[in-house]
Amino acid sequence: MKSQARGGGPVAAVPSSVKSVEDTDDAAAGQAPAVQLRRALGRADLRAVPESRRALRDMLRQWGRPEQSAIAELLTSELVTNALVHTDREAVLTATVGPRGLRVEVRDFVAREPRPRPPDAGDGTHGRGLVLVESLADAWGVRAHGVGKAVWFALDGDAA
Repeated sequence: MKSQARGGGPVAAVPSSVKSVEDTDDAAAGQAPAVQLRRALGRADLRAVPESRRALRDMLRQWGRPEQSAIAELLTSELVTNALVHTDREAVLTATVGPRGLRVEVRDFVAREPRPRPPDAGDGTHGRGLVLVESLADAWGVRAHGVGKAVWFALDGDAA
């Protein structure tokens, strides 16, 4: 089932890192902690798109779901590209994988909310990013922040 949500709190920009994150529900159930990737994305630095895909791919190798890893890379590319192209500001990528699945969010510092729109045949490849996210993610949404927003998607860990 796909869902869309809104609302949330602030996220601080951080340098690139991958670390284990304790999730209280998972820890209480005796499950391994989640693994998280956080990456600061420079203003209009489109080199961050393939670099983010590569970092996500490395993190997801242990997830063991190649079909969803490819989808995750594609959707992450779309969110990172949208944040860098449509805001002309810095952004922060956060990806967390745990027993319940994968959640990727890209936070930017512009309040304007993105909207999926049908692609225009005369517009080349533009306008398809959020349509892809909407159709391929198990859930997605936008969380407003004091300054900016975070666009996120989730892929279910149980889906094949």
